[in-house]
Amino acid sequence: MELLLGIDLGTSGTKTVLFDSDGRRLASHTVEYPLYQPKNGWAEQDPEDWWRAVQETVRTVLAKSGAKPEDIRGIGIAGQMHGLVMLDGQGQVLRKAILWCDGRTQAQCDEITRTVGREKLLSITANPALTGFTAGKILWVREHEPENYEKCRHILLPKDYIRYKLTGEFATEVSDASGMNLLDVPKRQWSGEILSLLGIDRSLLGEMYEACQVTGQVTKAAAEATGLAEGTVVVGGAGDNAAAAIGTGVVEEGKAFTTLGTSGVIFAHAGQVTIDTQGRVHTFCSAVPGAWTVMSCTLSAGLSLQWFRNQFCPAERETAAALGVDPYELMTAEAEKSPIGANRLIYLPYLMGERSPLLDSDARGMFFGLSAIHTRGDLVRAVLEGVAYSQRQCLDVFREMGVDVSDMAICGGGGRSPLWRQMLSDLYGCPVKTIASEQGPALGVAILAGVGAGVYDTVAQGCAAAVRTGEKSMPDSGRSAAYEPYYNLYRRVYPALREQFGTLASLE
Repeated sequence: MELLLGIDLGTSGTKTVLFDSDGRRLASHTVEYPLYQPKNGWAEQDPEDWWRAVQETVRTVLAKSGAKPEDIRGIGIAGQMHGLVMLDGQGQVLRKAILWCDGRTQAQCDEITRTVGREKLLSITANPALTGFTAGKILWVREHEPENYEKCRHILLPKDYIRYKLTGEFATEVSDASGMNLLDVPKRQWSGEILSLLGIDRSLLGEMYEACQVTGQVTKAAAEATGLAEGTVVVGGAGDNAAAAIGTGVVEEGKAFTTLGTSGVIFAHAGQVTIDTQGRVHTFCSAVPGAWTVMSCTLSAGLSLQWFRNQFCPAERETAAALGVDPYELMTAEAEKSPIGANRLIYLPYLMGERSPLLDSDARGMFFGLSAIHTRGDLVRAVLEGVAYSQRQCLDVFREMGVDVSDMAICGGGGRSPLWRQMLSDLYGCPVKTIASEQGPALGVAILAGVGAGVYDTVAQGCAAAVRTGEKSMPDSGRSAAYEPYYNLYRRVYPALREQFGTLASLE
C-alpha cells in the first residue's frame, strides 16, 4: 500500500493526517499549543512546542491506522506563513518564533520601503512591506535584540523548522518564502539585491526548492522520535494557503478557492506573474512548479459572524445547545427570512481594520442604514452579505489584474452554510463548490509528497486522483442583479468615511 503523510503546522495546533494514494483519510490527530503575547500586539510561539506536537501526532496517527512506517512513501509539511525562527550554529532555538499575526514591526516595514523603494520592492517581491511578513521581523530582532542576531546562523519559517528536525536540512520552498519580502517572486529565488540593501547575509537562509521536490530524508534520530521509517523522503511542502490550493484542486488557470474562517481568503491560480501595483492583494509563487497565485486576505470574515453570535444571540446559543445543533444554523435561518439587501442595511466587516483590498488598520466595522424596522435576522443577513461583498471586492481586483476565476471552491467553517455559499455564487457570478475532504492543507502537502516520491507524475495528476468535490451552488442571474446596487453602495461607504476612521483612531 502506498501511503502519504501530511503535517499541517497551524497557529492553534498541528494536525497530522495519513492518506492513501486515492486521497482517503486513514487517520488524523491534532495537538494544540500555547500562543504567547508578552506585549499588546505581539504574538510568539515556542518552536519546540511545534516539534513536540509533530512527534505526538505522527505517533498517534501511526497507532490509530495500524500502518507500517515503511509504507509511507513521502511526507509533506504545510505551515503558518511568515513566522521568524532563529537558530544558532548548533541548531538550537535562540528565541521564541515571532508569528504572522505579530504587529510590532511597522517601523521596520517603513524602513524597508524607504531603503528599497516601494516600486522596486513590489517589482521584485511582488508585495509591499507588511508587518505580517518576515523581513521586518528580522530587522526588528537586529535592532532590539542584537545579541540574538549576532548568534543567529539560520533563519527558517515555521514549517521549515520541522523539516530541519525531521531531516537535518536547512531548506525552504518557493510558496512559503514568497511571504518573506526577500524572494524574487518572478525568478523564484532569493533576491540578492534585496538582501544586500537590507544587510541580511544570504548564508542565513535555507536552500530553495519547488514545493514537490525532495528536500531530505528522515534521519535516524527523527525516526526514533516519531516512529517514522528512517530514509522516508520529505518534500518542500507549502505555506498553508498554497497547500490548501493543492488540497482543493486549484492547480489550473480559472480555478480559485475561498476560505471563510476567522479571516477571509481568496486564492487563485495564475499561469504567469501578475502584480497589483497598489499592493491590495498578494502575489506568491504557487506550489505548482512554474506557476503563481494571487491571494487576498480580509481580516474579519467568520470573525464578524462569531462576534455577532457572542454579543447578540444568547437565545440562539441556548436553543442550539438544547437541540444539539450549531447556533449558526439558527442564525442563518433567521437571516433567510430577510430579503436581499437586508431591508436596506449594509455591514462593513472591518472589526480588526482591513488588509485586502483597503490596507487600512484604522478602518472599523459598522452597520450603515440601521433603523427601527430592522430585526435581528436583518442584522445577521447584513453581516453575511457584508463579508460576501468584501470577498467580491477582492475578486474584482483579481479580474482587474487579468486573473480569470470561473471555478470557485470553498472551505472553512463559513463554507458549510448553504446561504453564505449561495450569496458568494450570486456575487461572484460563478459556481461555488465544497470539497469532500476538510483536510485541505494536509491533503495538499500529501499530494506534493506523492509527486516527490513518484506516486504521481505531476501535481495535477495527484489532484485528479485525490481531490473530490461536494455540493455546488450555481449563480442565479436574478439574485445577482438584485445584489449589485447594494454592493455598489457598499463600495462607496468606506471611501466616504476613510478620513473619519483615522480621526476616530486618534481619539483618546
